[in-house]
Amino acid sequence: MPPWTPDHNYSSLRGERFLTDDQKALISAWVEQGMPEGDPANNPGLPDFPEGSQIGEPDLVLSMPEPFTHLGNMQDQYQVFVIPTGFTEPTEIAAVEIRPGNSAVDHHALIGYTDNPSVIAQAQSMDAADPNPGYESFGDYGVDVEQFLFGGWVPGTPPLEFPPTIGHVAEPGSHLLLQMHYGPSAVEQVDQTEINLFFAQEPIQREVETYIMNPAHLDGGWGSFIIPPNQVTTFHGSMPIGQDMSLISITPHCHLLGKAWEVFARSPDAQDTIPLISIPDWDFNWQGIFTYPQMVHLPAGYILEAYSTYDNTAENPFNPNDPPETMFWGDFTTEEMFVLFLQGVPYEEGDEDIVLSAPDPNTMVVYQHDNLFPAWPNPVARGEVKVGFHLRQAAEVNLSLFDLQGREVRTWLAQSSMPAGRHLESFSIEGLTSGTYVYQLRTSTGTVRSAQLQVLGQ
Repeated sequence: MPPWTPDHNYSSLRGERFLTDDQKALISAWVEQGMPEGDPANNPGLPDFPEGSQIGEPDLVLSMPEPFTHLGNMQDQYQVFVIPTGFTEPTEIAAVEIRPGNSAVDHHALIGYTDNPSVIAQAQSMDAADPNPGYESFGDYGVDVEQFLFGGWVPGTPPLEFPPTIGHVAEPGSHLLLQMHYGPSAVEQVDQTEINLFFAQEPIQREVETYIMNPAHLDGGWGSFIIPPNQVTTFHGSMPIGQDMSLISITPHCHLLGKAWEVFARSPDAQDTIPLISIPDWDFNWQGIFTYPQMVHLPAGYILEAYSTYDNTAENPFNPNDPPETMFWGDFTTEEMFVLFLQGVPYEEGDEDIVLSAPDPNTMVVYQHDNLFPAWPNPVARGEVKVGFHLRQAAEVNLSLFDLQGREVRTWLAQSSMPAGRHLESFSIEGLTSGTYVYQLRTSTGTVRSAQLQVLGQ
């Protein structure tokens, strides 16, 4: 399962993925006993799950107008795609699900919403001026949107289903702006991400709002966001809560130097504290849009406070600079950020008792095409690396590792017959020199998928 980075003792979050001490002891005892099989009669079998979605049958599926090719130039790319909703009347949305098209390079996705004809025309003009599908825009959508976080996705995050009477309203003629962040790749990758929309079954009474904390809220403002080399630096941001609100989700965001986050709200007299999220060991590869089991009441007049710590030393194995260099704000993965997104609605009495839907533990993701997943750990320093892939149908599989000159340095799988479904294999990296490699999946059905692996300290 994907790792769970928040501290579950600090605050409760929807879909928490952690093992209790008793569960760990039970697994350890089972391993020590030789991992005996349980009663086959108790095997529930494979789950029954919907095709193309984690949460059910969508009412509308929107897609990038055409595939986008991300160049194999080892550069980050932010590309915005203009997608008309096609609505001819106001439409109420209860859930938004992003279905990434290529996990090898899809780092995260954000959806902005607009029904302003002038904004739509600006976006369409930039799209027409860019020779590629969509248009390049780092950091935001390049235009002013009415709703910054209409929907979002990062690996490991389940779709957010709003409770009854809460959600989004899309007007006639509205457009979605899908911003895709494509991570660095040594080979060309093709993506065509989809958006699933689920319509509300009850009338929307409160629309979800997005609040953003950024370096403007730091003690020293924008100019203070400088991370010196060879230091561990902590920043403090604060933002007043202007009206009673019910918090639905929280999303801290930073890059490779990130080390820890702590976010809470406190009363003006500092006599009351509402813990919101603590991530003591930040993992850039497993960020999240974290939702609460019940909405959290943040009273007007309270102060939202965030502490974010960055490790810009040589001890940080993910540091993009060797030796460490002064780091500033930037949209590239090799630069750094301090951003906190919050989603909520104006508070109403009884909101604390509204339970946000929990993900079905039996739900599995079904991929429309063969897929190659990011290696883990990545970067890898020693031992083994795990590589996962999904086959839509049984096939013969070849999985090889290449250097950046295109020379095959390891054959991990050769003409291996594999059934349909998800597979996870482990491979030794012993003997490989430090550097960047490309692992490539080829199947007898014609699929070719590639992704990057960084080897350290060999």
